[in-house]
Amino acid sequence: MKLVECVPNFSEGRRPEVVAEIRDAIASVDGVAILDVSSDASHNRTVVTFVVPVEHAVDAAFAGIERAAALVDLTQHRGEHPRLGATDVVPFVPLASWGSTMEDCVALARALGARVGGELAIPVYLYERAATRPDRENLADVRRGEFEGLRESIGVDDARIPDYGPRAVHATAGAVVVGARPVLVAYNVYLGPASNLGVAKEVARAVRGSSGGLRHVKALGLEVDGQAQVSMNLVDTERTPLHRAYEMVRTEAAAHGVAPTASELVGLVPERALLDAGARHVQLRGFTPAMLLEHRVREAVRGGESLAGFVAGVAAPVPTPGGGSVAAHAGALGAALAQMVAGLTVGRRRYAAVEGEMREAALRAASLGNALAPLVARDAAAYAAVGAAHRLPAESPEAAAARERAIVEALHGAAEVPLETARLAADVAELAADLAERGNANAVSDAGVAALLAHAACRGAAYNVRINVAALPDPASGRALVDAVADAVTRAGAAASRAEAAVERALAPAS
Repeated sequence: MKLVECVPNFSEGRRPEVVAEIRDAIASVDGVAILDVSSDASHNRTVVTFVVPVEHAVDAAFAGIERAAALVDLTQHRGEHPRLGATDVVPFVPLASWGSTMEDCVALARALGARVGGELAIPVYLYERAATRPDRENLADVRRGEFEGLRESIGVDDARIPDYGPRAVHATAGAVVVGARPVLVAYNVYLGPASNLGVAKEVARAVRGSSGGLRHVKALGLEVDGQAQVSMNLVDTERTPLHRAYEMVRTEAAAHGVAPTASELVGLVPERALLDAGARHVQLRGFTPAMLLEHRVREAVRGGESLAGFVAGVAAPVPTPGGGSVAAHAGALGAALAQMVAGLTVGRRRYAAVEGEMREAALRAASLGNALAPLVARDAAAYAAVGAAHRLPAESPEAAAARERAIVEALHGAAEVPLETARLAADVAELAADLAERGNANAVSDAGVAALLAHAACRGAAYNVRINVAALPDPASGRALVDAVADAVTRAGAAASRAEAAVERALAPAS
């Protein structure tokens, strides 16, 4: 089952009964699991976080938008947070571990936009990865002027023509911004009483990327419940971790003689972000999620297959698991080795200059391994889908045409999964090469093995892309897939050569 996350923001945070109706409308759709509902009275805003099978995602988001349009009147709405509509923004977020991709999310955003614009007569703007034009990628740019400003400009300014729906705001529901993005963390830091609001605004200006601060941070200075708040959205916590945002807020506030009094999360946060922040705070050396009791319990409960069991399954005289699954497994093993080398480098005095880089490398390796692991099963499932399509009946011209379409779709899917494996494996190879060059010299051979495994994984996955494209009735339709995997193989090969050279230099006898 392919799952996607959706995090709609509604312009209501003061009437629990209204929030409950919106939440229940979303939850009524088949397959929806509500993960979190966070309301803020000062912002007058609620964030609902849910996961849902991809095939039901548009229905679930639409249900929330439709109910909010009936219950929230923007002409009567006041709150600290900027807003454009009763449903202000609806991002779809891919969950790689559950099979969804950014491409899936872009398609969902556009399907939802078309439906909202057509059925509810609410103008829709696409943002982030779903944006149709560069000036709409940034949510703040789309929302500039808020509901009141858009109401005046939408009919006269061609730059405000919506992507879907009428060229006029809905009288009470305003407009909706829909998009696709990576995981975002909403994180607020408080700077004491409201008298420090000026400081909060200055700190926010220094921290946000658009003003030259942290590239992946958006920030505002707000007054919330009598407190000065630096309200932040961390749009990429791998590149700008939670602790880095907090430290910059603390440092900038200190320059004004102010210290943080508290911080808070709005909605959910990836486990890795908090683990990284905690490990850094207590200066924990060589920490990885595998050290967590709960992590190991979860792995055990999932009934993870032993290596011996996987090898036996591959050896059996059945088509799956086959080369594609093995390639993904090899890539995951390469990522695990890379994570090990990074962990063996962290905390060593000799490598103090690359301490930060090695911590980032360990987290990157863990992320790549987590993304590759589910592809072992997904590759087998993709192969099974091809077989199922070939077994469809073809007694009539209509049935034969449907069968042909199903085969083409399944073959494309069977090529896309190994393409994802190849791209991730190429990333692992590049990371391993960096570790071979700058990581712990005593583990250079391990970094070399990681790079070679990743290179093999990439090349093996490429075979699967090509064989499935070749089976298409029109192989030319899969040319983009073949070209993309060729690029990944080139990257992986260059990285493996770089790693091999580093290993040979390290092993060369002293002259």
